[in-house]
Amino acid sequence: MKTTADIIIIGAGIHGTSLAFHLAQRGVKPVVLERRFLAAGATGRSSGLVRMHYDLEPESRLAWASYQYFRNWKETVGGDCGFTRTGFLQLVRTEYEDHLKANVAMHQRIGIPSLLVSSEDVRRLAPAFRTEDFNLAAYEPESGYADPNSSTAAFMQAAREHGAELIQDCQVTGILKSNSKVNGVETSKRGISSPIVIDAAGPWAADVGRMAGLDLPIDTWRHDTIFVRRPAEIGPSHPSVIDDINAMYFRPETGGLTLVGLEDGNLIGESPEGDTDHAKPGFVERAVDRICLRIPSMERASLHSAYGGYDGITPDQRAILGQAGPEGFYLVCGFSGTGFKIGPAVGACMSELILEGKATTVDISPFSLDRFTEGKLLKGEHGYDSIWR
Repeated sequence: MKTTADIIIIGAGIHGTSLAFHLAQRGVKPVVLERRFLAAGATGRSSGLVRMHYDLEPESRLAWASYQYFRNWKETVGGDCGFTRTGFLQLVRTEYEDHLKANVAMHQRIGIPSLLVSSEDVRRLAPAFRTEDFNLAAYEPESGYADPNSSTAAFMQAAREHGAELIQDCQVTGILKSNSKVNGVETSKRGISSPIVIDAAGPWAADVGRMAGLDLPIDTWRHDTIFVRRPAEIGPSHPSVIDDINAMYFRPETGGLTLVGLEDGNLIGESPEGDTDHAKPGFVERAVDRICLRIPSMERASLHSAYGGYDGITPDQRAILGQAGPEGFYLVCGFSGTGFKIGPAVGACMSELILEGKATTVDISPFSLDRFTEGKLLKGEHGYDSIWR
């Protein structure tokens, strides 16, 4: 095990490994420290949606830049990310239809293939869907989902081929500092010296921040999901959907399955060490009732599996990106349950920031930690309700 590193990255989820990949491509040899194994935290429990619909332009730009990776993964990264094109629908309550129109216009200005469709159009796209409770939807025909575990493994493999190192079963126990600068970490195995340390620790990010002397506004957020076996009459697939009307999202999965998650009732403040092999009591029943509101024929579905996961959530439900605290300490955390789809571009931006002093792929300065003390919480110009409520 090395005792020195060019850069230390704490956390081997999609963001830690994406950053390792981009740094290694630039000739830097980072060491990635993971308390358990690849994608063991928030990434491994991600639902894997790949879509660009956000009400905040910097997030849409990150998602659009990341989409280029997912669409061209083999050529850009190598290996397989499991990207599956399904098309994506954003459904909102009628009082938010003007916001929906404005956000689609913003996406089109960026270059995202997004368009407004009517409820009749949605019924043609997905005949099994109930469509009487909205007039308009946003549709991204090129979007879909990818496999978070495969994506993370591919990023790490490509990074290792360029000189990065992954150390698993290695918990960081302290951040080493002197003269207001970081100079390494203490771990459950041994100390490692480095002038740069990255906190990409997902639901443990606040704990790592405290080691560096930071009180990060990140709490732990619990999220459960189920897989159900679709009735045959729904067909071999359907679009991926964020359904704000019914406070849920869902997407197809291979093998005739559909994944369902809910936007409400997610617990805040639990230990990230909680049971993730099972959903919380009552969740399965709530999720089944909810999906049947949009797809009535799901009443004939059957339960395949249910599980939980944890991530870090911030007060504005947006990520924290950038340098903070002692010199050489950087934050890549607080993704609030929507980080997977922007992982590739965030890694590119953070590598630019660390090595060149400024991100150029996308301007990530709005995601600075300082926004919380300055009262500049991020909110879309044409916002919807909070994603999680």
